[in-house]
Amino acid sequence: MRKLFAITLVALLLGVGVIALIETDPGYVLVAYGNYTLETSLWVGLLLLFALILVIYLAMRLVFRLIGGQRSLSSWFGTRKLHHASRLSTRGLINFIEGDWARSRRQLLRGARNNDAPLLNYLLAARASHHLGETGKVSEFLGAATDGEPSAADAVQLVEAEILVHEGQYDQALKVLGEIGNATHYPRYLELKRTIFTNQRDWASLAGLLPDLRKRKILPAEALLDLERETYKSWLLNVASDEALPDSDDVRRLWEKLPGDLKKDVELECAYVQSLRRSGDVRSAEKVLLKALKQHWDARLVKQYGLLAGENAAAQLAQAETWLQDHPDDPELLLCLGRLAARDKLWGKARDYFENSYRLQHDPEVCAELGRLLTGLGEPKVAAAYFREGLLLSEAELPDLPEPAKLLPLSQRLARS
Repeated sequence: MRKLFAITLVALLLGVGVIALIETDPGYVLVAYGNYTLETSLWVGLLLLFALILVIYLAMRLVFRLIGGQRSLSSWFGTRKLHHASRLSTRGLINFIEGDWARSRRQLLRGARNNDAPLLNYLLAARASHHLGETGKVSEFLGAATDGEPSAADAVQLVEAEILVHEGQYDQALKVLGEIGNATHYPRYLELKRTIFTNQRDWASLAGLLPDLRKRKILPAEALLDLERETYKSWLLNVASDEALPDSDDVRRLWEKLPGDLKKDVELECAYVQSLRRSGDVRSAEKVLLKALKQHWDARLVKQYGLLAGENAAAQLAQAETWLQDHPDDPELLLCLGRLAARDKLWGKARDYFENSYRLQHDPEVCAELGRLLTGLGEPKVAAAYFREGLLLSEAELPDLPEPAKLLPLSQRLARS
């Protein structure tokens, strides 16, 4: 209250002082412009000048507000369009994930119109068109993606190659990937090439890709090792299955390309032996098997030894019989011995080995060998029983079905067949 009183008193005193000053000397101001003049006292002139300045200030402020308002309005509309485009893009992405390709593409394209970065919209629209089977639209949207973001040309080509791979057009996909150039630093590039070479069964190209896959750590270490093993195994077996006889030198050169640790893998050793056997180089195949069996005993290697048709069957049989002392109950070794004895035309010994193998393990393969041998020895009924058991063993997934109440004797069934 006191403060308000003091301010009022000071204001009154100032007012009285100003009035006294005006009455003492009001002053004189003359303003002339052309035929017009304005005469007034100094104090009134100062008041008019202040009023004019105030009017000019308010007018300028109004003008600036109008201009700024237009910019704000334009900015508001622009922000609203961006938000709308963002919402449309998000909905399009959700529908794409859910598999509603037509709606997804429509929303993505509408969202691309006012989007500062429409690359993702066009790429997803191209994928949606691929799922809809509209190849022409795929090319159109991929082209729009490149035009909108030229720096993303490699990414666009990777998407195009991926779509071609999905369609099974592997040669066209390789052509597109080839246009990218040396893109081994792109993980997706390497993944696509791996898929293409695997589906094309191009094991040589896939083997050439393995160092880059290892360098870029595209796969976990164990998965990469499995891929290496499967690649080289398939490559070796593919050489062995060619219509034309493979050259044994080519087979050996291929084997030399394998990493050192893979040369000790049993499956790869078996594939190598099969390739050598297919090329006619049985002697080299036998040497490989004997060396491998000295290093590690494995039934798969023993089986391959029994499949070798060497020049001296008796020597092979003698060699295999030396293993019996350490492996008397190995069914695969007994099967191998039976085959070698049969190749040496020792029918009784072959039968004994086959039957001993059968006692240890009922296997379709040994059943087939017994059936074949006994047929040749004039025992068709026993042979038929082995053939039947072997067939049933090889078809272990047969469903349980009822059988006739009264079965015909085996001899009559064979006669009817």
